[in-house]
Amino acid sequence: MARFSALALGLALACAGVAAQSFPPEQVRKGADLYATHCATCHGPRLANPPWAADLRTFPREDRARFVDTVTYGKKGMPPWDDVLKPDDIEALWAYVVAGEGKKP
Repeated sequence: MARFSALALGLALACAGVAAQSFPPEQVRKGADLYATHCATCHGPRLANPPWAADLRTFPREDRARFVDTVTYGKKGMPPWDDVLKPDDIEALWAYVVAGEGKKP
């Protein structure tokens, strides 16, 4: 029982940390602009879900490292963007995905 309680507490704290993520509005705007320029062609406008790309509205908010790695190095059909986007650009994209228009209807 104590093990379950500790696990539940850890999970609750992790989720609270994800929910507490907030980004400066200018970073979210920068991410939105970068998304429109570099990502919308494949991922759709406003993070919509075209059948050939990941639905970024449902990307796990606790998985920032995976997002950064995927954008930087590519994955499956997605090309790497490390030659185009700087680390702070990728962080701005993350801010947009987490705090932007990405709420699934």
